[in-house]
Amino acid sequence: MAAPEDQLVDPVPHFSVRLSPTPRGARLARLLAEQQLRAWGLPLERATHIVAELAANAATHGRVPGRDFQLLLHVVADTLRIEVTDTRGDRLPRLRQPPSDTESGRGLVLVEALADRWGVTVGRHPRKTVWAEVTFPAPEPGGPCSGATDGPSQGRKRR
Repeated sequence: MAAPEDQLVDPVPHFSVRLSPTPRGARLARLLAEQQLRAWGLPLERATHIVAELAANAATHGRVPGRDFQLLLHVVADTLRIEVTDTRGDRLPRLRQPPSDTESGRGLVLVEALADRWGVTVGRHPRKTVWAEVTFPAPEPGGPCSGATDGPSQGRKRR
């Protein structure tokens, strides 16, 4: 057995929940994410807006009756990764500018503005995951947000 000092003390902080693809499920995703980010001591505003938009998209465009969507948050070093997985892999999101006279259609425009990187990963049929990353100032060593990295992320870089 490994000595206590050789054991992994700070695993990568993560949070995962499955929710109904409804407006109520999307609101709950935002509230649960806010609560978790507060517990981790991370800034809330950008991340909770991103969660709200991605969850709303999953409830609106990724909805399949009887199939939940999943919210996953995890922190690696100074980066929070937000993932929302739904079961409409046949409907991939595209970033477009909506007409100025419409009241909806700006979710991914907001995600693009708030996230440092974002993208879409097609999963095992019929799933897709829309993800976004937000980088924060580096946490104190041994703090609640420290962890190892699995390597570089792929996706868009903020301009």
